[in-house]
Amino acid sequence: MLVLGVDPGSMVTGYGLVEINAGRLVYCHDEQFRLPPRADVADKLARLYDHTADLLEKYQPDQFAVEGVFYGVNAKSMLVLGQARGAVMVAAARFGLALHEYPPSSVKQAVVGYGKASKEQVQQMVKMLLKQKTLAGEHAADALAVAICHHHQAAFQARARR
Repeated sequence: MLVLGVDPGSMVTGYGLVEINAGRLVYCHDEQFRLPPRADVADKLARLYDHTADLLEKYQPDQFAVEGVFYGVNAKSMLVLGQARGAVMVAAARFGLALHEYPPSSVKQAVVGYGKASKEQVQQMVKMLLKQKTLAGEHAADALAVAICHHHQAAFQARARR
């Protein structure tokens, strides 16, 4: 099973691809997609949708997981983040993929074992779990963490159905 995890952002979106092979996590790809800071919102969303669609076409993942909404004090930032999430979610829907959404605290819990772990802790655990020395950046690490969280959740649900 190939899982694409996404950490959507209004300036930088992280993507992480993990294969689950015989119950083991195997690193496949990670990247950070930077949006032009001066572009208008519609252009940014179109670019984000197109890039996500390109990755879905190239890698043909079986599953799609996205980091859920967290709550912030800046309403405008939260709105723009919601729009970025929508762009990647629509791309996944266009490819017929079900949406699996995980809150940041659940992602951190699944990877680090602590729901309030720091970004640095998440990055270090992702590197260790996937046997990687370097990653494209913190957003890519978060995206890989989302994919790992999805793997853990899917494995748990499979055991619960037995």
